[in-house]
Amino acid sequence: MLAGYLIVWAADPTPSPVPEFTGDENMVTPGVVGFIAIFLIAAVTVLLIVDMTRRVRRVRYRAEAREKIAAEQAGQAEGASPARED
Repeated sequence: MLAGYLIVWAADPTPSPVPEFTGDENMVTPGVVGFIAIFLIAAVTVLLIVDMTRRVRRVRYRAEAREKIAAEQAGQAEGASPARED
């Protein structure tokens, strides 16, 4: 049995490497459409990151302003005026 496999294996020709691509390059590469799609995805991602950074910064500044106003109102309610820094 083993001898039969060895004979069949020895009889098969060894494939030779193909030096160049024989298929259609348009079926393998994404081309211009793929480049445009990836570029648009990257551009939208950058715009979303910039917009989110602005929104987070705005929320943080508004929270700081609310805390400052609340502290001033608490100081006025106690009868003490808030210290002025000039």
